[in-house]
Amino acid sequence: MPPKTPRNYRGASVEDLDPPRALSVSSSSRISAAMAAAYERDFTHLTVIEDGGNALVGYISMPRLQRMLEAGKVEGGDKVQKAMTSFKRGGRDRKYWLITMDTPLEELERFFDEVDAGEDGDFAVVTDARRRFVLGVATRADLEEFVKRRPVVE
Repeated sequence: MPPKTPRNYRGASVEDLDPPRALSVSSSSRISAAMAAAYERDFTHLTVIEDGGNALVGYISMPRLQRMLEAGKVEGGDKVQKAMTSFKRGGRDRKYWLITMDTPLEELERFFDEVDAGEDGDFAVVTDARRRFVLGVATRADLEEFVKRRPVVE
């Protein structure tokens, strides 16, 4: 398969996607409460922060969580920690992608193309430049919608 040609986003950045504010839950929150909060806001992913702090430790994908509930792997009363996908820490060969509001959309597209997000997928946690605050979540669907709304320039 030939390499994909990146789109020309004409200088647009993640901020132009107007990503919704991230909804974070504590790792000690109950799964049922996290699901209710996600569905109330029509979110497919929630970020997970450490219990009693603000450090980002992982995320929950609602479709994956629903499958886990149906399979009996978790219950609504279990803690989020039991069902979350942890962000892997460390590793010399691990590439960290810093996605901020100023990240060019070409770079966000490369992130989606290169990071194996699997079926949980294709979302990026948008932080401040120092990675201290989660500002939002950008999805591949947000990027596709942006392309549809913006006319092609020849």
